Amino acid sequence: MGWLLSTFGFCIASALVPVLNAEVYLAALAASESPPLWPMAAVAAVGQMLGKIVYYYLGKSSLSWRWVKKKTDTPRFQSALARWQGRLEHRPWAAAGLVLVSASVGFPPFAVVAVLAGALRMSLTMFVVVGFIGRLLRFASILGAATWFFA
Repeated sequence: MGWLLSTFGFCIASALVPVLNAEVYLAALAASESPPLWPMAAVAAVGQMLGKIVYYYLGKSSLSWRWVKKKTDTPRFQSALARWQGRLEHRPWAAAGLVLVSASVGFPPFAVVAVLAGALRMSLTMFVVVGFIGRLLRFASILGAATWFFA
């Protein structure tokens, strides 16, 4: 139970502080302790998503910040923003696909995608569910590979 709580806490922190690497933590844990794969991956994914929700809300509010607004209050930027919001609204599964790829593969960086999802007003529910699935698959793969490699 202690590893689950420490993994949860570390993964929240690693979602917020990029130099804390959840993948390295999980690989080291799998190499030394052989934790139960799916529960550990799920706990890590939940922790990561809680941290990424902070980035989502930062993105959602960022366009109203005074210094950002000064840079983005041009007709060209507003037009591009409206165009992308329209694309997201009319093709939510395409946006969900990007979130899934980013959460599972790491490209584009998931922190950046979280901010963009908020700024473009993607559904929070869609972001969390799809992001969780991607992170779950990513972390299960890392735990499985490390367990197999170090067994």
